[in-house]
Amino acid sequence: MADPQVVLQLKNAQIYQGSTLILKDVNLTIHKGEFVYLIGKTGTGKSSLLKTLYGNIPLLQGEGDVCGFDLRQLTWKNVPFLRRNLGIVFQDFQLLTDRSVNENLLFVLRATGWTDKNLMQEKIDSVMGKVGLKGKGNKMPYEMSGGEQQRVDIARALLNNPKLILADEPTGNLDPDTSDEIMQLLHSICVDYGTAIIMATHDYSILQKFRSRILRTEHGMVTDNASVLY
Repeated sequence: MADPQVVLQLKNAQIYQGSTLILKDVNLTIHKGEFVYLIGKTGTGKSSLLKTLYGNIPLLQGEGDVCGFDLRQLTWKNVPFLRRNLGIVFQDFQLLTDRSVNENLLFVLRATGWTDKNLMQEKIDSVMGKVGLKGKGNKMPYEMSGGEQQRVDIARALLNNPKLILADEPTGNLDPDTSDEIMQLLHSICVDYGTAIIMATHDYSILQKFRSRILRTEHGMVTDNASVLY
């Protein structure tokens, strides 16, 4: 993957879950700053595809490159290095409930090799400002609304300046107005940081409001609707 604008490329990739072939002949290229939806019915392979991209499921056949990492060469030793170049946003936030927001973010920085306390705090202040939560680092997760917790989750994903964010149903537990705010934030991250985002969603109303490229998992394949927007 020599083109620096390309952050993800799959060629004839076969996506397995255990010994079961879930998606066949996946060919996909995603560029810097691109926003892409991933849609499809439950059980059609969306989660398996995402897990392959962040190294939770091995790529056994075909070619795959994510953020400069060859998926066929991944081992348990270098998966953490791949994930330092990725941001992952979950539907259920997965925040540490016994720690403040600040401590949640510090935990990630320490786990990914940061050591300078001043630089760590500067980074936390920066990402908290980006997601509209400046000054709320001392709050506990349970003191925050669902929308605020999702913003913390996005801030956490931004800590290591990822080239790619994988967002798995990030608006699934939010009301429509809060969902719109999160969508606007995600799109601004693409524009301001040049970060590519793949967002899995079941919310088709979002596709109407925030139009972008669409990947669909169906019949054991991934179809790319890049030239025709909903």
